[in-house]
Amino acid sequence: MSYFGDFGTPGVGYDIDELSRRLREILSLDRPHRVALVGYGNLGAALLKYPGFGALGFEIVAVFDRDRRKIGRTVRGLTIRDNRQIPVLRQDDVRLAILAIPAEGAQDTAEALVAAAVQGILNFAPEYSVYLPDTVKVITMDIGMDLARLPYYVPVEV
Repeated sequence: MSYFGDFGTPGVGYDIDELSRRLREILSLDRPHRVALVGYGNLGAALLKYPGFGALGFEIVAVFDRDRRKIGRTVRGLTIRDNRQIPVLRQDDVRLAILAIPAEGAQDTAEALVAAAVQGILNFAPEYSVYLPDTVKVITMDIGMDLARLPYYVPVEV
C-alpha cells in the first residue's frame, strides 16, 4: 500500500473509512462504470444476474448476441441487440465490456469492441486469448485453471 501513498498513522494504525475511500479511488471504483455484455448464452445470462457487479459500481447497460432467436428479447430491462450494433457503445460512453462468447468469434468481436472505444475487456472465451493494442486491457478468465488451483489447498488423504 505504501506504493500508493501514506494511509496510516505510525503507532495508531488506519482510519478504515478513509483507507477504504482512498483504495476505491485508486482502483477507480469510486464512480460508476457502464459495461456491455457480449454473449447471452448460459454464462452471459448468469453474469447479467450477478449482484456483485452493482456493489462495485458496475452496471451492465447493453447486451449483445448474434443469435437471431435472442435479438430483440428483453432481459432484466435490457433489449438484446445484434452484435453488429456494437458501434453504438461509442456514443453511449461504454468503455468496459464482458466477452462471454465461443472462442471462434472472440477476436473479431473484441476488435469491434475496441473500434467502439471500449478500453477494457473481461474475456471468458475458452482456451483463447484475444490480441489487441496495448492501449486496451484484456483480462482473460480461465475457470479451468482456477479450478486446477484448488487441489493445492485441499489436504491429500493418505
